[in-house]
Amino acid sequence: MASLAVRVIDAIQRQHLAPSGARVLVAVSGGADSIALLHLLHSLRATGVLVLAGSAHLNHQLRGRDSDEDEAFCRAVSAELGVPFLSEAADVATRAREEKRSIEDAARRARYAFLERAADTLGADVIATAHTREDQAETFLLRMLRGAGSRGLGGIRPRTGRVIRPLLGITRDELRAFLAESGVAFREDATNSDVRIPRNRIRHELLPLLESQFCRGIVDVLARAAELARRDEDFLTRQAIDLARRIVLSENDSETRLAAVPMAAAHPALGSRVALAALERYAGRRAIGSGHVERLLELAARTSDGALSLPGQDAVRMGHEIVLRPAKRQRTAANPFAFPLSIPGEVRSGDWAIAAIELSQADRQRPRWLGRGSEVGIAAGSLALPLVVRNRRPGDRLRPLGAPGRRKLQDFLVDRKVPRAHREALPLVVDGRGRIVWVPGHTVAEEFRVRDSSQAVILFTVRRLGAFGE
Repeated sequence: MASLAVRVIDAIQRQHLAPSGARVLVAVSGGADSIALLHLLHSLRATGVLVLAGSAHLNHQLRGRDSDEDEAFCRAVSAELGVPFLSEAADVATRAREEKRSIEDAARRARYAFLERAADTLGADVIATAHTREDQAETFLLRMLRGAGSRGLGGIRPRTGRVIRPLLGITRDELRAFLAESGVAFREDATNSDVRIPRNRIRHELLPLLESQFCRGIVDVLARAAELARRDEDFLTRQAIDLARRIVLSENDSETRLAAVPMAAAHPALGSRVALAALERYAGRRAIGSGHVERLLELAARTSDGALSLPGQDAVRMGHEIVLRPAKRQRTAANPFAFPLSIPGEVRSGDWAIAAIELSQADRQRPRWLGRGSEVGIAAGSLALPLVVRNRRPGDRLRPLGAPGRRKLQDFLVDRKVPRAHREALPLVVDGRGRIVWVPGHTVAEEFRVRDSSQAVILFTVRRLGAFGE
């Protein structure tokens, strides 16, 4: 089914999921969707669109011998195709109990953490997962039933950080037809039929009901609705980031100061997003709901002082400001900083000023993104918004430009002979997934390297304040 491979190429190129020649790691479970993805991407090697870096499988240890047989099957398929294969085992059930999470959530977290490690090991630029059009429709319904706004209804994004999903426009039936036509075997997971799991109940009960009784082609309708919600959310998020520059007066691990009047005056669609981002900083694993956001906005709209207890924090209205402070048991003695960086926009921190703009097509032709120095280019498609400028944190790691793998930021700065005092004040640009994008003056992280001048590029600049009369 050559047309299916063409559609995969089109999705990768049209949505800028990966630059030409990118090294791709394929997440495989043994099921029809992931095995089809592996074979499709394997068939595209000769086109030069991508390099198949390998495949990876996490054994969740949830189904006994069947789980082990899934792993063995994925290993055999990869060997037959001549594709490097990595696997790990994780006791997901124990993790779920210890972390008080659902099995599905614990499995997802363990899986993506493993895939990131596997991608580092195999030097992959992106990680491809086999989410389909039905997965998108199911996610939309699942989140709608939980009361999500446009942020949740946007569903599964075609790209999140290093993870790409080139099959979101393709149905499961099309993938199974491709496998049947190619004579390729796959594994069936019996737990996919367990309707006690909410997603499976939507898949096997709600979607068929909607299809037969309400709307033919419901999967396409819901997938389209998710795409529209995602566009709206992306626009509103950018607007909220710009608004936050006027509302968030300062923030660190000890307190966040908010300007009450502009927060109260903002359109609720934007003010609520700024409020949510502020509350999430100190919430930890506690959920921030719409009710918490509304209470903070009501405090901003008051004409008198007041106080609120919110998840993980206290909010105190003092004059024209609202101060958020983490609950006493969460406070630390550290003195970090973190400021949102909009595009375009500038952040000033201590002696530093960091700016970001999106380059025009003409500007992209200039050799201005060598990855080191005071002016660098970043592949916009690799970023997860919003961006933040902050100082270093314990456990920070990155893959320096051209390096074979990830390193501790501490070790990198020592090797670069950055004095200890300067390390603490050095600002870092970090994306919405907490990944270090740029260490100003030193290196761009490898996964954000600009590889093709046709890519959308964000230009970052850094300058020392005071050196030029500022």
